[in-house]
Amino acid sequence: MFKGFSKETSEFLWELAFNNERPWFNAHKQEFETYLNQPLRALAADTYALMSERLPGTDFRVHVSRIYRDARRLFGRGPYKEAMWFTIIPDRTSDDPDYDGPAFWFEIRAASYAYGMGYWGYPQEMERFRKTVDANPAAFERLAEEMAALPGLKLEGEDYKRPKAEKTGRTAEWYNKKHFSLSRHGDFGGDLLSPELPKILADAFGSMMPMFLFLSHISSRES
Repeated sequence: MFKGFSKETSEFLWELAFNNERPWFNAHKQEFETYLNQPLRALAADTYALMSERLPGTDFRVHVSRIYRDARRLFGRGPYKEAMWFTIIPDRTSDDPDYDGPAFWFEIRAASYAYGMGYWGYPQEMERFRKTVDANPAAFERLAEEMAALPGLKLEGEDYKRPKAEKTGRTAEWYNKKHFSLSRHGDFGGDLLSPELPKILADAFGSMMPMFLFLSHISSRES
């Protein structure tokens, strides 16, 4: 059961940022487990359980990141990640290592945290997204307006330098992005320290569910 992160969580991540090497980590592995890994896994499990309870007809699976960076992609950095996260995605993807559809996510860093719903599809996935929007622009505009009304959420993502098409209204904010995420950011503290965080996340993810289901339908179709 999630009981909240603590100031020790932030302290561990700050220390890791300045001592990103195996000897230091091995000497502080119990702190990692106690203050970061175990609470994160409990948060992921409790959030997943709440979502499954509220949406019994929707199957999800949860994935918690590892602290270890891929040794093939260090690029001069230390062997440990300085942020950890979990994602919740449709369970039908359990046998699909190349899943690139929507995902609910939560991330924690030394000084901040964030959560939201992201869609980081391959170019062909984004092309299917645009074709689906074009097939019923009024419906997507209503959905985009619904997402824009959610408090505290910001639409983020890189835009194409050359727009794919000229769009108006809320649709224009989504249509010409290479990828996007509805995100909420906060400084370390507050809700992060509260045992109510699983409910806060489940409520936020539930409010984004209409867009998540829209994008999931696109991802489940054949190219």
